[in-house]
Amino acid sequence: MTPDLTLHYAPDNASLCVRLLLEEMETPYRTELVDRSMRAQKSESYLKINPNGLIPTLQTPNGPIFETAAILLWLADHTPGTVFPATTDPARGSALATLFWLSNTLHHSLRLLFYANHYVPDAVNALRTQTRLRLGDQFKQVNQAWDKSPHPVLACYLAPMLRWAALYGGDTAWFDLSKYPNLHSFAKTFEVRPAVHQACVAEGLGQTPFSAPHLPNPPEGSAT
Repeated sequence: MTPDLTLHYAPDNASLCVRLLLEEMETPYRTELVDRSMRAQKSESYLKINPNGLIPTLQTPNGPIFETAAILLWLADHTPGTVFPATTDPARGSALATLFWLSNTLHHSLRLLFYANHYVPDAVNALRTQTRLRLGDQFKQVNQAWDKSPHPVLACYLAPMLRWAALYGGDTAWFDLSKYPNLHSFAKTFEVRPAVHQACVAEGLGQTPFSAPHLPNPPEGSAT
């Protein structure tokens, strides 16, 4: 039977967060490469399903969903309480706050770092310098508050961001995961999970994709 879900993805992009959760949930899905080397995310056909021209998009029987946090939450609520607190769970509010902090604060700061030339093309270095300082404070914050047994939705969102901070955005010497012991421990534990390993193999992320990452060598497509 053909899976009902299709993940439009590029390797080592935000779609990785969704792939990780799909694998964790053992949910059948197909993938469709969005070839960034051809700027396929800005193509007319892709903009019809995601008018923002960003990755990921999840095609569902009810139409496409975009925005990483929205996709993760939509998937989680199909199996209430298994990978994220159900609506009746008192822990739901705190988990939602963390999810949207990851989306609106940490992920947003990383986008500023990675795409500084899109925001202030005449002051790229200045923006990156300030953003690295901001990110340092944000990683300290999440390191202090991080649960040793996080809900899978939160784990699948945070882990790729630890990887990206170490690899992308110009000079990456500023980021040292070992300075954040709770996050470092989480990364080492998370990356050996069978479902996580399967997702990382599919995108060519290597054996230590989160604790000691290297640039990807994907079977198809390009990360940038």
